[in-house]
Amino acid sequence: MSFQTESYAHTAKTIIANLEKRNMLGYYCENAQEARALIHSLIPVNATVTWGGSETLVETGIMETLKESGYILLDRKAAKTPEESRKLYGQIVTADYFLTSTNAITLDGELINVDGVGNRAACLITGPQHVLVVAGMNKVAVTEEDGIRRARNMAAPPNSIRVGAHTPCSKTGVCADCQSPDCICCQTVITRRSRVKDRITVILIGGSYGF
Repeated sequence: MSFQTESYAHTAKTIIANLEKRNMLGYYCENAQEARALIHSLIPVNATVTWGGSETLVETGIMETLKESGYILLDRKAAKTPEESRKLYGQIVTADYFLTSTNAITLDGELINVDGVGNRAACLITGPQHVLVVAGMNKVAVTEEDGIRRARNMAAPPNSIRVGAHTPCSKTGVCADCQSPDCICCQTVITRRSRVKDRITVILIGGSYGF
């Protein structure tokens, strides 16, 4: 075990203990392979599963695992018309499991997310019966303020590029606190506690994944 890996494990232990105080569950996986196996063990066969846009889920191979595991998948991008999208969203918010990452997680166990439309943040807050939040240790921030700063300056620029948003940060790599029509920083959500005990499970991975 490397010094960095051992340090990640200690930090994750601290965060998990603080998550428990906030009515959330926490796990630490040394690598993406362990995370995939854990998620497969947590989600029963034939469960309805959906997800928010997340580079972490792609980079860790979790999206590929979901598609191969016999779950009933609800993909919001499958809708071809506004009417289909609205109908599908009605199914998504009542899904058994919602998977997402987080823009930041504090040492004290708070989840910090900055969203554009807000569908990802909405399902994190309420709707799906279970939420699995997958995050690399690169998402760890010391304080709430650090987490917001991370979301807007480290996550938003590459995410803007990913979704093809024409924002100042997609050109400069730096948050401009913009009012662009394409702004993806319209909602800031701080999850400091889960009202429903153990509805939210955070899976920390010992590495750098996503933005």
